[in-house]
Amino acid sequence: MIDLHCHILSGIDDGPPTVEDSVALGRALAEAGVSTVAATPHLRDDYPGVAPAELAERCEGLAGEFARAGVGLKVVPAGEVDLLWALEASPEQLRLASYGQRGTDLLLETPYGLLPPRFEEHLFESSALAGYRILLGHPERSLSFQSDPDRLAELVRRGVLVQVTVGSLARSSRRSGFGQLAHRLLRDGLVHVLASDAHSAGASPRAPEWSAIETARALVGPQADWMVEAAPRAILDGTPLPPPPPTQSEKMSRWRLGRGR
Repeated sequence: MIDLHCHILSGIDDGPPTVEDSVALGRALAEAGVSTVAATPHLRDDYPGVAPAELAERCEGLAGEFARAGVGLKVVPAGEVDLLWALEASPEQLRLASYGQRGTDLLLETPYGLLPPRFEEHLFESSALAGYRILLGHPERSLSFQSDPDRLAELVRRGVLVQVTVGSLARSSRRSGFGQLAHRLLRDGLVHVLASDAHSAGASPRAPEWSAIETARALVGPQADWMVEAAPRAILDGTPLPPPPPTQSEKMSRWRLGRGR
């Protein structure tokens, strides 16, 4: 699996405080079946310690720590970009915050509360974001999208990709507003990527909850694996997403249509 959203770099945002904690998180990811992780620290004004120019070197250093600890996990530089930060960033800063620093795909943080004014206008009309394919991180946690899911569906129709946190599908989250929206987004075919958004290992509430991938498989079958393999790989490569495999219900519909001929 490929995890495109993880706060695994230590000491720069609200992720692991020490290198040892980063290694513990990396080990937990590898044990869950993750082979590649994108290090996506917060890029926003309240985390001034995150410098885009340092991300590649920090990832190289962490990869060395993983090798010494026997953790088989590849680390790719990226960032979780705040919209207001992005609008003020230089073109080079944005490129360094993009996946693999390719300058093609950005992980944009969805605010947990209400969306800022002119959110859609900034996404589609800002010269700063022009040319980038946007992956919208954890939109299920947005109060605006919870109250108006069709607003998110319209963004997808216009080309925005959606990343749902896999832990939002866990049994403990099902009665919450974000859990209900995560399930709905999956059923409606509006999810392109599942990721951990993990900040720590162990029993922490922000630990990776990859076991909840089984819930996704129960809902959409092989599309769940497409969301953690083929789609993330295309984002890292900066290439078009391959078409998702049909769900079981779609297969049945095609079979019934074929029988009716």
